Amino acid sequence: MPATDWKEVVAPDERALFDGLAAVLREVQREKAKAHGSTSRALHAKGHVGLKAEVTVRDGLPEWARVGPFAAPATFKAWLRLSNGGAVHASDKAPDVRGLALKMTGVVGTKLIPGMEAAPTMDFLGILTQSMPFKSPADFVGVVRAANGPKLLALPRILGTLGLGAFRVLGVLQKGMAARVDSYVEQPFFSVLPIRWGDAAVKYGFVPVNPPKPATPVTNEHTRFADDVRARVTAAPLKWTLRIQPFESEAQTPIEDPTKVWETPWLDIADVTVPVQDPGTEQGRALSALVESFSFDPWHAPVEFRPLGAMMRARSAAYRDSTIERKAAKEPTPEQW
Repeated sequence: MPATDWKEVVAPDERALFDGLAAVLREVQREKAKAHGSTSRALHAKGHVGLKAEVTVRDGLPEWARVGPFAAPATFKAWLRLSNGGAVHASDKAPDVRGLALKMTGVVGTKLIPGMEAAPTMDFLGILTQSMPFKSPADFVGVVRAANGPKLLALPRILGTLGLGAFRVLGVLQKGMAARVDSYVEQPFFSVLPIRWGDAAVKYGFVPVNPPKPATPVTNEHTRFADDVRARVTAAPLKWTLRIQPFESEAQTPIEDPTKVWETPWLDIADVTVPVQDPGTEQGRALSALVESFSFDPWHAPVEFRPLGAMMRARSAAYRDSTIERKAAKEPTPEQW
């Protein structure tokens, strides 16, 4: 049994601060919607492809990990969205954060979001790094606002938000975004931020399993990632292992510090399979459009899996505003798979 003495540190004025940060991101979303349409997201705006998937829970998990939909071996219908992280629909050649979002459906139990307690879904979100350079939500939103405002004001605004620490943050950010990514199918993705897992606290990740080679060459840099996925999944299934790593101590696995990489061992808990399908057909394009209409939010989860830490708590307000702003679809049911 992993340690269960984890705790969050909640500032007394946190709710008002997070509502203000969510309003800043909402304005970024509105500005970008003028160019990309009213359904555009504030972040992870460019979706590459939406896919059908299945999540199969493994047998023999330790007792502490058998929580909610992972309490017993079972297979859940799901959808997978692959995206770039920015607020613009840039070429895949441009440096960016890369994201994977998974929505399981058929998940029973009381959910976290008020008014959606009976929703049948649970979301997992990952990026390519195990940590982020921002220590607080205010730092993160400040950089997003500066990056999406007038270019001449970007650096002064970032310095105003982060002070001299801006150069460290920008260095780490540039290094992570500039790393060459040839295929999402061959990359591990990480939650970066923790969630509850019953009595434990964990981070999670997705590790690719024997990725198939593309059946056809990929040459278009603007749509390289979508083309690569199609060239692989039309010929063979795509597979990832979903794994978790537990909290051990505040010093080694801090809840409130997203700059820290946790070093605890991983536990494989489920297998994610994207069956053979063709995203380029009319049916495949309709599926991608359906997935684009969804909202992906770590707070779409049973109460036993509540997101943890200030960055996650700030996401609650920001994601909710974004979902309302772009009129995202209702949570899907297994019958829509």
